[in-house]
Amino acid sequence: MFDDLELQVRAGESLVLLGPSGVGKSTLLRLLAGLEQPAGGALRVGSQSMADGSEHSYAVVFQKPLLYPWLSVRENVALGSRFRALKGRVNTAYVDELLEHFGIAELADSRPDQISGGQAQRVAVVRAAATRPEILLLDEPFSALDPVTRADSQRWLVGVTAELGVTTIMVTHDVDEALVVGSRIALLGSSGRVKQEWTNPEHGTASSNPFLREDILSAYRTA
Repeated sequence: MFDDLELQVRAGESLVLLGPSGVGKSTLLRLLAGLEQPAGGALRVGSQSMADGSEHSYAVVFQKPLLYPWLSVRENVALGSRFRALKGRVNTAYVDELLEHFGIAELADSRPDQISGGQAQRVAVVRAAATRPEILLLDEPFSALDPVTRADSQRWLVGVTAELGVTTIMVTHDVDEALVVGSRIALLGSSGRVKQEWTNPEHGTASSNPFLREDILSAYRTA
């Protein structure tokens, strides 16, 4: 699927992998998460190959929130504490701090079927943040939301990741979403390579640079 793909991600940045359906965005994210292994080439964090057992921490947020329906919001966010490898990273005080800080404390005792889709995706993001990852991977987490909720959630995500100082990699096929979320945008083409990249200093704002938007749309149409 990928042909001589080369991509670098800078620590602390928010990189959006943009491209039409079928170019391998989600596959690349799964490779980065270690859920699949590359047939060739290498994935490195710093100077360390992931194949050698990277000590760097990752968290993944998928298209669906995948919350456990029998657990409360607080219990879902604290889920990482049940895993031995995360015992030192997740604790009750930190979970409550995140719920309060990122505006979902009032949902703490609710079950997933008692909250909206947008709220559920925010819980999924905070659950990932509770594991204190160095790298946060997101696979079109807001694609199922209505336009207003989606736009609000995109700006909320930018604030969350900036405050946490986490390196973020998100995939989407939505140019406007990429412009909100990404401090850098990389367009994957059908050739299996990065076709073009853009720096986006205005990410996180309600409006985007119209010239940058048109440039990305033009490249996207021929991806």
